[in-house]
Amino acid sequence: MVVIRLARGGAKKRPFYNIVAADSRNRRDGRFIERVGFYNPMAAESEKGLVINAERLAYWKQNGAQLSPTVERLAKQAAQAAA
Repeated sequence: MVVIRLARGGAKKRPFYNIVAADSRNRRDGRFIERVGFYNPMAAESEKGLVINAERLAYWKQNGAQLSPTVERLAKQAAQAAA
């Protein structure tokens, strides 16, 4: 099954997350199919903290991908910011 989830990157105490479409059997930070966006919880005022490619997210959802609870929350947050 394909899941859309966060893959952690960044340094110690400075998290950075890629929002990726991945096979559910792969590790959290392992192989993924496609990068859909990113989330930077430590972003400065001048930087973008959340970027999601809505078209690709919709494509994966249409093809049966499941969103993790956190990605679902972030997608709603990004949709509100865009509106």
